[in-house]
Amino acid sequence: MGAPFTGQLPAAARLLLLTSGKRVSQVVHLVAQLGIADHLSGGPRTVAELAEATGSHAESLARVLRASTAVELLKELPDGTYTLTPLSDMLRRDNPDSVLDIVLFNGGELVGAPLTQALHTVRTGRPAFEHIYGVPFFDYLQSHEESGALFDRAMEHMSRVTARGLAEKIQPERFSLLVDVGGGRGHFLCELLRRTPLAEGLLFDLPAVAPEAEQTLTDLGVAGRAKFVAGDFLKEVPSGGDAYVLKAVLHNWDDESALQILSVVRAAMTAGEHSRLFIAEQVIGPPNQWDHAKLLDLDMMLRFGGRERDLWEWRRLLDAAGFELLDSPSAGAWSVLECRRTS
Repeated sequence: MGAPFTGQLPAAARLLLLTSGKRVSQVVHLVAQLGIADHLSGGPRTVAELAEATGSHAESLARVLRASTAVELLKELPDGTYTLTPLSDMLRRDNPDSVLDIVLFNGGELVGAPLTQALHTVRTGRPAFEHIYGVPFFDYLQSHEESGALFDRAMEHMSRVTARGLAEKIQPERFSLLVDVGGGRGHFLCELLRRTPLAEGLLFDLPAVAPEAEQTLTDLGVAGRAKFVAGDFLKEVPSGGDAYVLKAVLHNWDDESALQILSVVRAAMTAGEHSRLFIAEQVIGPPNQWDHAKLLDLDMMLRFGGRERDLWEWRRLLDAAGFELLDSPSAGAWSVLECRRTS
């Protein structure tokens, strides 16, 4: 059977299938929440065994498991037992490539609830998240420890997945002092420093991040060459670095706030004409093509009032901030925009 969105179905059938996305995502989320993949890691199991292991109502669980086979998340064997597929294998906690925490976050309330109120954002231009919860997204995470921890784990995984390829594009061996602005726990800075053993690094983020960030620097063996500096990048960042990095930061902000961040970074770039700014973000691809960033852009809009940007939007923003883009980053994927001050 071919993929459901390749045009092999009539237009009406494809449209109705697209509206089933919420159902599909909730099946995936349920399987993840129940830890089904971990329970199947030792081999096939019956519905009764899985129900007992997960504390579930057997008949209801059976229907969820059956639905999961429709999207190849699980496989039902001839004897009625269920087994893992390549998709569900990625939900095992002991899989080093596991995406479990990202699935739990993406399928959870903090992503799902704003989508249900998207019309509010479309009508008003204001983030649906604040309309629902009464506070900005990051303020909510600070007061809800469990949600904040899940978000941190999901973002940490994303950082690890993208770190190596993005570091390759930056070529950090060209620089002596790397400043990772809004770098979170520091996995990306550690990857950059791993590639250039003579360089030093500054990890800059909010004070609350300090304990875990300092532990990461120690665990990954760069504590002797890197230190954590606390502050607010809307106001000031450490000066004197010859390479500044903004990885997955600017898409959280509207153009006005992104321009403010870029202006603060620009003011800190005092190392001369060879200093560089590297922006690691997604660049939205051409019209009429599949591009995950086009959907992530809706999350940014609903959650923060931020945005993903296409190349023209990036050039406009950088020009307004006094930067020149030195390369032509690939569109429709994670990219690195290498920039220098225009004066």
